Amino acid sequence: MDLDKALAFLRANHNAVLLTRHPDGRPQMSPVTAGVEDDRIVVSTRETAIKTRNVRRDPNVSLCVFTKGFYGDWIQVDGTGDLISLPEAMDHLITYYRNISGEHPDWDDYRAAMIRERRVLLRITPTHAGPDRHG
Repeated sequence: MDLDKALAFLRANHNAVLLTRHPDGRPQMSPVTAGVEDDRIVVSTRETAIKTRNVRRDPNVSLCVFTKGFYGDWIQVDGTGDLISLPEAMDHLITYYRNISGEHPDWDDYRAAMIRERRVLLRITPTHAGPDRHG
């Protein structure tokens, strides 16, 4: 699958399962809300999350993205992740929210929540997407 096609799917579908790896190689999966900023996939997470620690150690990640209906069209995207921590992450977290949900009713409250929750932005540079066909 063409990466541009995969990013287009992600702009319209935000439900995903993120796969990272524990230090012993076992998979660690988390349900996430994924968006697109420029040509990267973005996910908001917390500084203290296991997935954050896993990405810092091993940046290779995969996402299974699906529609709201769960069954139906879906894609897998593999890529390399990097993390932006606060305070640098704040503008990106605002863009993330806007791209997925539109305008927030109280941006000051949103900013305070991002600080309180120690949010970080995971950016994934996609390297491969599929499937190219369904069986």
